[in-house]
Amino acid sequence: MDFLLTEEQVILKDSVCNFAQKEIAPFIKESDAKGVWPEDFTRKLAAMGLLGIVLPPEYSGAGYSNVDYVIILEELSKVDPSVGLVVAAHNSLCSNHINLFGTEEQKQKYLNRLAAGETLGAWALTEAAAGSDAAAMKTKAIKKGDKWILNGTKIFITNGSLAEILVIMAITDTEKGRKGISAFIVEKDMPGFSVGKKEDKLGIRAADTAELVFEDLELPAANLLGEENTGYRQAMAVLDGGRVSIAGFSLGIAAGALEASLKYAKEREQFEQPIANFQAIQWMLADGFTELDAARLLTYRAAFLEDQGKRIPKESAMAKLFASELAVKASSVAVQIHGGYGFSKEYPVEKFYRDSKLATIGEGTSEIQRWIIAQQVLKT
Repeated sequence: MDFLLTEEQVILKDSVCNFAQKEIAPFIKESDAKGVWPEDFTRKLAAMGLLGIVLPPEYSGAGYSNVDYVIILEELSKVDPSVGLVVAAHNSLCSNHINLFGTEEQKQKYLNRLAAGETLGAWALTEAAAGSDAAAMKTKAIKKGDKWILNGTKIFITNGSLAEILVIMAITDTEKGRKGISAFIVEKDMPGFSVGKKEDKLGIRAADTAELVFEDLELPAANLLGEENTGYRQAMAVLDGGRVSIAGFSLGIAAGALEASLKYAKEREQFEQPIANFQAIQWMLADGFTELDAARLLTYRAAFLEDQGKRIPKESAMAKLFASELAVKASSVAVQIHGGYGFSKEYPVEKFYRDSKLATIGEGTSEIQRWIIAQQVLKT
């Protein structure tokens, strides 16, 4: 075993950190207050190779490993979790789904555009009645000649109103349940596609989250992604990797909150001394940084196994569960350490606190992660 980052990974970590501080940090308050994704962020991320992180170079990707990807997401999310989430949804869900299951023609047509930052990508599974029970979806695609007719609505879709390339899951055989779901590639300018409600959220406000509506949208047969009726299986495989990315995103929130708290504890004085001298504060920091290292090890393990081509339902669920719940806990502790200032928008922990909760909900709730882990453990 080797627990050390390579020289290249250290350089990558530092470069992303510097990029985030220079190009993202100055705009956090404005984008959070307005709930708007800054237009030039997509271009800046693409220029850094962060919109094709694990895609092969032949599709304009950076060709990084999944461990590299986790490092990148932590550094971005440590500065602004909204950016980390946008990057995760674009890379792990939309682009990765096409890369894993698309034809060569589909990859050439769409992945180059996604990696180059011509557009953000979105991935649509969730519906009003299909959250944790993804197989309960109502969106349907009916084949008519050489086309598919798509009807339905998706909700809570990250990058939903910004994306021009989207991967959509729909029922293609109502008799087969989850075995009758297929995946499709949809383009924003297709007649019958529209963006509905844009969510005004508690946290992660700069990340676009929207409702998608499909009304008799005609899809060419060539836009079927993978084989017909294999969409649910595809989605579960994509989510294995997606959970690793959310774990990386969660690491950034926890690290950002704890590092801000460490700095504050050294500077803030009460009773004629820094509050870092008090055992109560020291124990909060000791527990937080210990759990952060544990979460990082779980996440790196899952990413490493993914790089080896292993199936990782248990490992990704463990990483996502532990890291996401730590993000909530660490940001709560950070607010406590800051006291009244923890509620002030002048300090970053207020935003980490609001942003953190999504980590335990998106791409499978903590309850779903525990169910996945239990099923895998019971198989042994």
